[in-house]
Amino acid sequence: MSEKILNKKINIGEVNTLKIERDTDFGYYLIAEDYNEVLLPNVYIMEDEMPMGSLLDVFVYTDSEDRPVATTKMPYAKLGEYGYFTVVDYKSYGAFVNWGLPKDLFVPLSQQKEYFTIGKKYILRVCLDEQTGRLFATQKIGKYFNRDMTGLHQNKELDVIVLAKTPLGYKVVADNQYEGMLFNNEIFENIKIGDRKKTYIKTVRKDFKLDLSLQPIGKKANVDEGQSKVLELLKANDGEMAFTYKSDAEEIKKVFGLSKKNFKRALTGLVDGKKIKLLEGSIVLL
Repeated sequence: MSEKILNKKINIGEVNTLKIERDTDFGYYLIAEDYNEVLLPNVYIMEDEMPMGSLLDVFVYTDSEDRPVATTKMPYAKLGEYGYFTVVDYKSYGAFVNWGLPKDLFVPLSQQKEYFTIGKKYILRVCLDEQTGRLFATQKIGKYFNRDMTGLHQNKELDVIVLAKTPLGYKVVADNQYEGMLFNNEIFENIKIGDRKKTYIKTVRKDFKLDLSLQPIGKKANVDEGQSKVLELLKANDGEMAFTYKSDAEEIKKVFGLSKKNFKRALTGLVDGKKIKLLEGSIVLL
């Protein structure tokens, strides 16, 4: 385990490593290297695990009076990240969404592309108003996409959040900074808006967008991935499943998240490697 390093300063909207400096009636005051401090309210304090002078990882945001406050709870998304948030209140000047903390996250009217509906979920980016120090969320995310493709290459693994469905597939935000697309003809599992997925770069496009795949690129990579999925599911199903080379493509896609071609390649590799055997109506783990 790496040793904790004290934050040089307190950063709103981020996880901070701070020192427990003093105890008060309201909670612990935590300090950064620059000696600025923030309150960790009593509700989050576990004295046995938080000795005075120790370093503590906390998330810092602002309370209802716009004062910085620390919490050991983590929000659904931090500053610069995207989340799929539920609207819990709506006012003439904006909406409030649940982001996993006691104080809801504000979405100003100017940051909405449509009028929000209470109970509905939206993909939003967590932002910081530099003038006020307040966190807010925006639906207008286009200006935040990174156009610097340095370091990106085919098969590089990126985490994505699914943004929207289109006739071609699904728009996604990759690595909290790149605009990407997953194409319908390459998706072999159920996907919905707000899902978080592991993807692989297929193409870095000249228009500063990424074509992505849910499977590693290349025949060998696909075979290795397919074999792992088949073995994992066989172990979870007592070593036998009612699938063969002739199984229905839609059933294979539904259960294994593989195309029929990659499923057959995986079976062949596992049989050759003496890890499974094929019966008339099923595959069996050896």
